[in-house]
Amino acid sequence: MSYSSDISDNYRIRRKRNNSLKLWWSSLDRFSVSIILIISAFSLVMVTTASPAVAYRIGVEPLYFMKRQIVYIIFGLTTMSYISSLSVNTVKRLAIIGFFVSLAALVIVLFFGYEVKGAKRWLSVLGLSLQPSEFMKPFFTIFTAWIMSIKYDEVNFPAFKISLALYLVVAALLLMQPDLGMIISISIVWVAQLFIAGLSLVWFFAITVFSIASMICAYIFLPHVKNRLDSFLNPENFENYQIKKSIEAFKHGGFYGTGPGEGTVKQYLPDSHADFIFSVMGEEMGFIVCTFLLVMFALLIVRGLYIVTFGSNNFNILAVSGILLQIGLQSMLNMGMALHLLPTKGVTLPIISYGGSSALATFIALGMILAFTRKRYDVIILPTRNYRMDVR
Repeated sequence: MSYSSDISDNYRIRRKRNNSLKLWWSSLDRFSVSIILIISAFSLVMVTTASPAVAYRIGVEPLYFMKRQIVYIIFGLTTMSYISSLSVNTVKRLAIIGFFVSLAALVIVLFFGYEVKGAKRWLSVLGLSLQPSEFMKPFFTIFTAWIMSIKYDEVNFPAFKISLALYLVVAALLLMQPDLGMIISISIVWVAQLFIAGLSLVWFFAITVFSIASMICAYIFLPHVKNRLDSFLNPENFENYQIKKSIEAFKHGGFYGTGPGEGTVKQYLPDSHADFIFSVMGEEMGFIVCTFLLVMFALLIVRGLYIVTFGSNNFNILAVSGILLQIGLQSMLNMGMALHLLPTKGVTLPIISYGGSSALATFIALGMILAFTRKRYDVIILPTRNYRMDVR
């Protein structure tokens, strides 16, 4: 082969790759991508300002958490971008594999996980702490969405029974840790998917009654659940140190905040860089910035739901609505806890809070959303030029 032929082949390969990259970028919903990047930037700012006090308390360098969060965000965005470039069927297969890997990890964590605050939820892998339940959330949502969507093509397919069996297995493993908050989160999303899929009102009512009964049993038989609910309903009878400091932070911040790095609540809250990072934001950034962040999460959810309602199949609707509900619910729980509108629970603010497992799991979920809401193009090759046909 001649030298000129090699150059020509290399040129065609580079051109094909560039065209593929442009096609991928043009197919994405760039409004959603912009929101994700804005929230990611907020994360880096808030972890940088909230974590030095925590680093000092545990005896590591001041920028320890900030450096790690940069790695988590970059790796998460890269993972999200890769997943968003995959086909819908490939993402389905990825979710199914991820579900069974996460399921195995939930079993392993019961035997080899290390205990934090009375619960075994973490595995140490190559020096990194992983929380399998965080990854179970998006994979379980996609897997159940796929199962429920099959019934639209095969009427006799036992979609509800299969999804119920999977749910009970996951819930049982989470209960053994225990992680009641994660069970509630997964349960709400699962029931919402069933409702969207057309579950009969009789079954929906039965599941609701069962859920209420389960919560009552948890209150009666699980002391830590009873203590948290009682402290929320009757705060004057409990110390509620973290909540008091959190509310104090929002009062101190007012409308405009004290300025980045100028807050004091992070000196007293043990999880100021994680579960209570919204409190730090309330003090240092103020009501206006907190509202702006809330609007960003709301726009991300509304935008995804808006796109998926046009020309999408049943699987896309179930999958995207389930993941968006999951992100919205987690955000609401974290913000509500910081404002004492909901009982305290170890729930991170998606992307914003420090944490590798939570951030990576959220970016995986967002990558799936971008993949399911992409414009789909067919390339029609004619003798003179290429045309793209939007077949969303």
